[in-house]
Amino acid sequence: MSERSVAPAGDYVLGTRDDEIERLGLQHRLWRHRMLDCWRRARIRTGQRVADIGAGPGYATAELADAVGPGGEVYAFERSERFLAAMRARFARDRVAHVTLRQIDLDTEPLAVGGLDATWCRWVLSFVQQPARVVEQIAAALRPGGHAVFHEYVDYGAWRLYPPLASHDTFVTAVVASWRASGGEPDIGMRLPGLLAAAGLEIEVAEPVSYLLTPADPLWEWPAAYVQSGRRRLVDLGYLTPEQSLRIDAEFAVAATAPATRMLTPMLVEIIAVKPDGTKPARRAQPRRAASVARSQPVEHE
Repeated sequence: MSERSVAPAGDYVLGTRDDEIERLGLQHRLWRHRMLDCWRRARIRTGQRVADIGAGPGYATAELADAVGPGGEVYAFERSERFLAAMRARFARDRVAHVTLRQIDLDTEPLAVGGLDATWCRWVLSFVQQPARVVEQIAAALRPGGHAVFHEYVDYGAWRLYPPLASHDTFVTAVVASWRASGGEPDIGMRLPGLLAAAGLEIEVAEPVSYLLTPADPLWEWPAAYVQSGRRRLVDLGYLTPEQSLRIDAEFAVAATAPATRMLTPMLVEIIAVKPDGTKPARRAQPRRAASVARSQPVEHE
């Protein structure tokens, strides 16, 4: 195995290449139904001022632009110039004028915006080095009564296959090691309630989300796509050998053809928090599920 490394300055541990942009698009489409329902519960609506924190290539940013309409305003905060270029091209093509793009490093630079009705942050805190600072910035950017909505991993190591597959376990271990070496924390969701409380935000909804999938479930495509792009990236960074990568690919492909195969996805936590306005206690929503693990639901595709 080659010497391990971290992503080059200005890049992400997952990369920003075209194949990663494509994978993020697939991921967005497969999680879109869950995201939109979360926004509905956070009361995101026409005319509001909202922000996409760590916007990537802008898939959720475009959805926020649709949700608030031309009378609203969307801020997209992103570090990668490649991702920002993808957003510029998309919004110029679609003639979207109510999105403001800002290139910032969330670890070191301020959001420099205030009075927001809502923020959206999906799989971002797992990769930053200063999650407490980012949460504080989000809290400061919200108006009293505004909502902060998060999807963050809470137990990445839960991702496994049955029957057990040693090569897949090797892959997951390498993923976790690479994220932590870059200063991130795959299980940041465990810390998130405390970070929110320290920033003065009150949790209205906190639900664990994990799915037990068969290869026939549409959501299977989400982790399967990451196995493909992730294993190649981990070879580049020195966390896997080319031989290990090929074995992971081949054995995962075989598992995906067996109807008896089951996959437990990485567990995330869905949180909706509110900035108190001093007039009433935070609304406490009832969880929609009694259990933390659910079978995949039909997935809406764009």
